[in-house]
Amino acid sequence: MSTNQKLSNELGIVNISKDVISTIAVLAAMECYGLVGMSKQGIQDGLSKLLGTENLSQGVNIKIIDEGVKIELFIIVEYGVKISEVANNIIERVKYTLKNKTGVNVLEVNINVQGVRVDNVT
Repeated sequence: MSTNQKLSNELGIVNISKDVISTIAVLAAMECYGLVGMSKQGIQDGLSKLLGTENLSQGVNIKIIDEGVKIELFIIVEYGVKISEVANNIIERVKYTLKNKTGVNVLEVNINVQGVRVDNVT
């Protein structure tokens, strides 16, 4: 397993770090309706905490293998949205954005819903 995704062509080799892939994946996901934000991985006590913009990469796990990358996102959704629809939108958006911006082959995007944010429910 590598820490960089290597892309090569007749002109040379491009190494894309996990941090770059992580940042692009999170920013793409954050554009999706119904997503409130990212959460830390592996919340044990049932309390999910919304990560600030400087810590968003803590809400994503990137695994690079020879064939491409596998991405795991830990998210918090807005109360009242259809979770499966939000998850599917995030998956499609992340795959498309990474392929379009980097040329990286995205093998999987797995979504872990860590919490639901409730605002002004009456």
